[in-house]
Amino acid sequence: MKIIYKEGEGEIEEKKSRFIAHVYPVQSEEQAVSYINEVKKKYWDARHNCYAYVLGEDAGFQRFSDDGEPQGTAGKPILDIIMKSGIYNCLIIVTRYFGGTLLGTGGLIRAYQAASKEGLEHSTVLSVSDGVLAQIDADYNSIGKIQYICSETDIDILKTEYTENVYMEMIVQAENYGQFVQKITDAFSGKISVVKIQQQKFGKSESGEVILLS
Repeated sequence: MKIIYKEGEGEIEEKKSRFIAHVYPVQSEEQAVSYINEVKKKYWDARHNCYAYVLGEDAGFQRFSDDGEPQGTAGKPILDIIMKSGIYNCLIIVTRYFGGTLLGTGGLIRAYQAASKEGLEHSTVLSVSDGVLAQIDADYNSIGKIQYICSETDIDILKTEYTENVYMEMIVQAENYGQFVQKITDAFSGKISVVKIQQQKFGKSESGEVILLS
């Protein structure tokens, strides 16, 4: 599953028509409608403000609008981009300033989808997972091996504090937690253990940044 963590904006131009995509994270229909109204007010002089949004982890609630464009050329293509991206709780509004040249059905579909992709590329998208926030207290001689095990099993170390011992905090995919605990136990013959702090949902961006989610 994926979510929008930080909103973004992208723009393309097609035959002098400007297509400006606005991407927002939304938790309710009321919030989506509020953003739509804000954009319509800000871009009051635009020809169209077309949109689509998806709510729920199962994408069970969907709405879209062509806002005066030929039926099926704007709202549904925007929705298709959201669905193909695997993102939920997401709103994309594409504002169009008409450039004087008709684009035709195919041209409009391609333009609205290209603008939507551009907007997503300028947003922060997180892949969301169920995880376990855990900690390890170890001596300095053990750091290298712990770091290697974490790297080998794609576990992100979030914090390292150096005092008399070394305190490390990491986020582990929930489904891999048992295996990780066993690897640490085996590697140090039970002398070092993994302590579970809490269950923790987290997101990871395409750049590798880890965000703990509430």
